[in-house]
Amino acid sequence: MPANPVLNFEIDRSALSYIGHDLQRPECVLAERNGTLWSADARGGAVEINPDGTQRIVTQRSSNFFSGAGTETSRYLEGTLPNGLAFDKNGDFLISNFGTDCLERMTREGNTTLLAGTIDGSPVGKVNFVLRDSKDRIWITVSTKIRNWMHALRTDLPDGYIARYDNGELHVVADGFRFTNEIRFDAKEEFLYVVETTGGCISRLRVDEKGNLSGREIFGPSSLGKGAWPDGIAFDSYGNLWGTMVYSDKLFVLTPEGDLRILLDEGDPRKVAAFEQAFLENRVTEDVLFATGQGVAPWMASVTFGGPDLLTVYIGSLKGRLIPYFRAPVSGLPMVHWTENGR
Repeated sequence: MPANPVLNFEIDRSALSYIGHDLQRPECVLAERNGTLWSADARGGAVEINPDGTQRIVTQRSSNFFSGAGTETSRYLEGTLPNGLAFDKNGDFLISNFGTDCLERMTREGNTTLLAGTIDGSPVGKVNFVLRDSKDRIWITVSTKIRNWMHALRTDLPDGYIARYDNGELHVVADGFRFTNEIRFDAKEEFLYVVETTGGCISRLRVDEKGNLSGREIFGPSSLGKGAWPDGIAFDSYGNLWGTMVYSDKLFVLTPEGDLRILLDEGDPRKVAAFEQAFLENRVTEDVLFATGQGVAPWMASVTFGGPDLLTVYIGSLKGRLIPYFRAPVSGLPMVHWTENGR
């Protein structure tokens, strides 16, 4: 194979561009082939951002809860919080709602349907991310069963799981993860890669033809280093796995061999160290948590390849109001929606 193009790649922070304005909690970003971006938004839906910069919000009913919340705690715990987004085969949205703890479908006109709000008769938990594969199967991650997810920011709580949506119901397919976050398939869908935020690592499982998962192992370092709270991931066409670290505000890459490179480090070293110390001692408080988050995409949460050539990288965040982007040295791995519906 040719030399890995990320090995000599560096990001010039001053050369970053930005798109979008007045966004609320743009945690997940979806890109379409025509250049349109869709950003999850805390007003209860998604913001459509056109290539010319114009935008509109699509939601069944606009919610002002996020912007008007009395405290940071309630802002990130209550109300509707669209978190992960995916397109279904018709081009509508699948939404993992971190506020309502449900899997939802929303049309591009804002009509919303509840797909699942329970699993085996019990609450689902904190639904974090949703992903559709080439066989049109829908997968979700649940970070924790604890309603207040801040209480799950500890080292000894492996209550996260992965579920698949089959025949109108959710079924657990793998569990025992430490704050399950984003998931991605490799190019051949042979492995499912799993972010474990409080585990500080990326796991992967082998996928068989029936969608069964097995052979769980850690991919790359067992710890991604100082401030290792990975959040979002995405593959490029070479096989590199790009990712974000949320509270330390880092953008990283894992090569196919599992070697780690840090491309951006935007965190405040003192505040990150204070949070990490509290985290390792299982005594995270709201004050030490909300003190973190700064830079070009505060509480850096996701990475998305877009543009007609899939060479533009967009960074989603939890505290940002706009979306930074830059040109990558290698194109992204197309997601299953890339050639569907002519978009």
